[in-house]
Amino acid sequence: MFGIDYILGLILVGIVAGFASGLLGVGGGFLIVPFQYFLLKYIGVSPDLAMLISLATSLAIIIPTATSGAYKHSQKLDNIISPGVKLGIFGIIGGIIGGFVATTLPSRTIEIIFGCLLLFIALRNIFSRDSSKKEAKYDLNLVSSLIVGLFVGFFSGLLGIGGGIFLIVILTMLLGFSMIQAVGTSSVFISLTAIGGTLSYIISGWGVNTFPYSLGYVSIVNFIVIACFSVPLAQVGAKYAHKLPEKKLKQVFGVVVLYIAIKMLGFIP
Repeated sequence: MFGIDYILGLILVGIVAGFASGLLGVGGGFLIVPFQYFLLKYIGVSPDLAMLISLATSLAIIIPTATSGAYKHSQKLDNIISPGVKLGIFGIIGGIIGGFVATTLPSRTIEIIFGCLLLFIALRNIFSRDSSKKEAKYDLNLVSSLIVGLFVGFFSGLLGIGGGIFLIVILTMLLGFSMIQAVGTSSVFISLTAIGGTLSYIISGWGVNTFPYSLGYVSIVNFIVIACFSVPLAQVGAKYAHKLPEKKLKQVFGVVVLYIAIKMLGFIP
């Protein structure tokens, strides 16, 4: 079942998703999920099971990947641990709820939701404006941490992503964070909130998932191969986030994500 082409595909996913995670403060799930899904369907796994495995394994991979990126960011940025942990605690709860909800939905429904999310990510990156620090509209207090953490955490569990793309928009537009501060804080948040979603998929898939070498819906083979490359590449991405022109990178990245979104929505085979 696990041919050389499948393993090479997983390695490529790990390299691209890991670099993206560190560079943009996202978990990389928006790449890990669709690519895993395509690979699993390629080897004959049914769409419904392929989607659940992709979502669950993506969240499991995000934990070490985002932690790696967060560690690198924390070496250069002050005050990202505290807000990231504060948001992440509530994100874990939201992730658990979202993960259980995902197991009740048809795979095509999740595909459409995910495709629309990718479309949003792509357009936001392509047409991004100046990312300098803006005036904060709200304070990051206990109430706002609760609302934001639960909201982003829920979609993290539902879609198998870290939720960083949502969090970065909220941090920069509503809470006045600079882009690089938002990226660092998001990395901390993601490494925590993905735990909740992963646990829900392990529990809901226990004794149900028929895919070999799995822990619930988490594929151990996919996890090991992708994580071996995504974890170190997240540190490389985090390093370049502090050096390279942000806007150009985000625009190029947006074009890639746009292609995946169109494919996920079924507009191209």
